[in-house]
Amino acid sequence: MLIDRLDHVVLTVRDLARTCDFYQRVLGFEVVTFGAGRKGLRFGSQKLNLHQYGQEFEPKAQHPTPGSVDLCFITRTPLDQVRRELAEKGIPIEVGPVEKVGAIGTLLSVYVRDPDHNLIEIANYIRLDETS
Repeated sequence: MLIDRLDHVVLTVRDLARTCDFYQRVLGFEVVTFGAGRKGLRFGSQKLNLHQYGQEFEPKAQHPTPGSVDLCFITRTPLDQVRRELAEKGIPIEVGPVEKVGAIGTLLSVYVRDPDHNLIEIANYIRLDETS
């Protein structure tokens, strides 16, 4: 078996509307409706599917919990501009900018929290591994 990429990740959230607003307004994700009225957040060729806490769809994680995820999003927008946009939108940066190790190289990252207090890393690659 050879896995190619992630298609979607499921976030369990307390408030669907508040979560959709944050990801659309702050990160520019597209809010999509699919299936029987389910909500998702599309960005690039990936999606975050949303489960309302206490009303999760089957199958689901064994113990779905709002605020239990750390996600890293790669942006082509320079991190200085990301920082300005976050400040303009009143989103506090918890940490950063700091260098971190990503899947294919070194990242320059800032960290914020979404409405459920998930840790959201927004990053630029600053160096790619020579082997990638």
